[in-house]
Amino acid sequence: MPSTSLDPARPAPALLRLPAPLAFALLAAVLFAFFFAASAPSPLFLVFQHDWGFSPALLTVAFAVYAIALLASLLVAGSLSDHVGRRPVVLTALVLQAVAMGMFVLARGIGGLIAARIVQGVATGIASGALTAAVVEAAPAARKRLGALISSVSPLAGLAAGALLTGTAVKLTAQPVLLVFGVLAAVFAAGALLLPFVPESVTPRAGALASLVPRVSIPVAARAEFLRGLPVLGAVWAMGGLFLSLAPSLLVNVFGVNDGIVNGLSVATLSGVGAVAPTLLGRFRPHRAAAIGMASFAFGLGLILLSLGTRSLALFFAGAAFAGLGFGASFSALVQTLSPLARPHERAELFAALFVASYLAFSVPAMLAGFFIAPLGLLATVRTYAAVLILLAIAGAWVQWTASRKAEAR
Repeated sequence: MPSTSLDPARPAPALLRLPAPLAFALLAAVLFAFFFAASAPSPLFLVFQHDWGFSPALLTVAFAVYAIALLASLLVAGSLSDHVGRRPVVLTALVLQAVAMGMFVLARGIGGLIAARIVQGVATGIASGALTAAVVEAAPAARKRLGALISSVSPLAGLAAGALLTGTAVKLTAQPVLLVFGVLAAVFAAGALLLPFVPESVTPRAGALASLVPRVSIPVAARAEFLRGLPVLGAVWAMGGLFLSLAPSLLVNVFGVNDGIVNGLSVATLSGVGAVAPTLLGRFRPHRAAAIGMASFAFGLGLILLSLGTRSLALFFAGAAFAGLGFGASFSALVQTLSPLARPHERAELFAALFVASYLAFSVPAMLAGFFIAPLGLLATVRTYAAVLILLAIAGAWVQWTASRKAEAR
């Protein structure tokens, strides 16, 4: 008698499988939820700092350990789902993520917060490559570009929603930590229960143990485009790291604003505009969209620098909007360029390498900035950080524009 087990490593019986459109929607929602959870702690950092009395440097450490743990798990498990299937890897990540959300609820000091961020980072790192590949593969056959688009938009949309809704909870509720992380724990637990009903898109193959050796590997066909995209990845994700770790501190210390909703809105402006940017620039070819995006990104950073000198909150948010437009357009264009260059059994490995580069830029510069605050001051540190990113964005725009001109000349 054939087994009816819902072991996620085996195909579910046909009657128990979700229809393809529902499976795609579930995977896209889970990807969105992981990034929602990534930014959810950001508006709470100042609350934690006020309650527990830790330094700004420790605040950036609490932010950065998430990305470092994510990188470590990506390096180990980034291509595992190419061998054992998407479902068992994503299921493991969902269970760990639900545990991490519970740890946030139970944290009573900076140590508990850092521990929760580490577990969250491990879970997100395990999920990133496998889940992104699963979304691309589950997209309707006639609209495969939709999978790449969803994969590039979900991180930014999730970051925006997580920061804004958590900031609203800080402003309007008495127990924002319990509300936000309790709901997220339930969401990830529900995802774990539903995942076995999603059809598997990968046939298991040998080499699973060997794939656990930490490494970053990029398919040969994608290497030139990947290298061309590194200035883009470096600029936009370093900006994301700055906003998630230090934007609330800037609002308090530079603009005199200490409000949960405004804190969340600062991150949501950058990420939310980024989420709709691919639609706004969708008529351009990817390299051209990336070049325009990098120009918008550099302009937005210039406005932010101007806002720091004039103490204009309106200019700060305008700069965040232009930078977000560049962030979303450039990152989406890069994902859409790279995705077709990997064969199915290389796809998770490619996305793992993409997220390794992204999260190195997301974590390391922000953590270094945190340690420079004490000797240089918050304002000088952020100004230097933004100036470096403007130079990187200009380089990225030039590289992408050159690639666009060469493609049009063929």
